Amino acid sequence: MRYQVRLTDDAKDDLGYLRVFEQKIILEGIRSSLGDEPLTESRNRKPLRENPLAPWELRLGKYRVFYRVEEEDVIIGAVGVKEHNRLFIRGEEHQL
Repeated sequence: MRYQVRLTDDAKDDLGYLRVFEQKIILEGIRSSLGDEPLTESRNRKPLRENPLAPWELRLGKYRVFYRVEEEDVIIGAVGVKEHNRLFIRGEEHQL
């Protein structure tokens, strides 16, 4: 089954904060990794503990995409950058 990927307004703002080449890396990773079986755990996809961002995380190098699945839609809720053990979304540190 093919899933439709949608970005929330916050996720669009998160992407807009990043440089164009970073946006391309992230969007290509989303297309290739989340269109089919987004709820299957893999090396780059994993379920998260309860948190305010999303129940799932996609790892794309230092970038993190936080998402949830609703019926046939993958909803991207946030996009951030991981530096060591710290997560930054639009330049602000967030705790998971």
